[in-house]
Amino acid sequence: MFATFLIGLREGLEAALVVGILVAYLKRLDRKDVLPRLWIGVGAAVLLALGIGAVLTFGAYALTFQGQEIIGGTLSLVTVAMVTWMIFWMRKAGRTMKATLQGGVDRALEAGTVWALVLVGFVSVAREGIETTLLLWSMVQSFGDAPSAVLGAALGLVVAVLAGWLLSRGAVRLDLSRFFTWTGGFLVVIAAGVLAYAISDLQEAGVVPGPFTSAAPLDGAGAVLVGAAGFPFGWAFDVSTAIRPDSALAVLLQAVVGFMPRMSWIQVIAWVLYLAIVGTLFVRGLRRTAPRAAAAPSVSESVPSSAPALVAAEPSTAHAAPTTVPSEGAS
Repeated sequence: MFATFLIGLREGLEAALVVGILVAYLKRLDRKDVLPRLWIGVGAAVLLALGIGAVLTFGAYALTFQGQEIIGGTLSLVTVAMVTWMIFWMRKAGRTMKATLQGGVDRALEAGTVWALVLVGFVSVAREGIETTLLLWSMVQSFGDAPSAVLGAALGLVVAVLAGWLLSRGAVRLDLSRFFTWTGGFLVVIAAGVLAYAISDLQEAGVVPGPFTSAAPLDGAGAVLVGAAGFPFGWAFDVSTAIRPDSALAVLLQAVVGFMPRMSWIQVIAWVLYLAIVGTLFVRGLRRTAPRAAAAPSVSESVPSSAPALVAAEPSTAHAAPTTVPSEGAS
């Protein structure tokens, strides 16, 4: 529940800030008359995310076990790729996101059609919605406690919407840079766990060699070997006697860091390599951002290193009116 709460909070806050920029810009242009079109697009994006979640959840029941495992593993791999791309893409593109969003509104207003602004609202939120749906679905599949996971995600989204509204009103201030930095690091760890679970699904389906396939090394009794003797297609370790797979501790560890009481060598190698490569790139990105933040302290307080950068003011006004979120009177 805690893991999905943080995911819902982070992804929901990103979407809320994007919508805040669009709404504030339209109000500044004195075009409140077109706000309903924007909300139609936002609503359509939310319905799309919910629809995808419903299809993934209920559509799997019509598949065979092998089909479920293949679909689940493949979608989990897609989720890992999407989350990884978003973490680094938002760090690079976030600083121009505000201008990009406002430019999209300008073009939609110039077009003069209803669907143009509806499309702006839809596209601006759909990406976050789809990413959140896939990530939450993958996590629910991995540790199975759907009610708690859904409740945690729902609470996170509600808090995100409330926080976004309060921030846009100037009622509260939040160090968005620190918030998104910490949650970005958390997402890297979560993605590593989703990757390990994806490989487990594909191994159970027989797509990837492992303990469930004919490639598994066996002992004299026909059991899959564990430890060094089981490398590379056996079990790397098996502590299921000490940590029961259905225990609260096992569920917590799997949800937070991707640890399972029994993991294959390929799972462990993939988990370690992902954390080593993506984690190193993530930390290097933070170090490159630090000198720029030190050189411009008035901006660094409001400009985060990744997604929250999209709410920063343009360079020409950043020193004059540093803010953390778009407001109706912001420039």
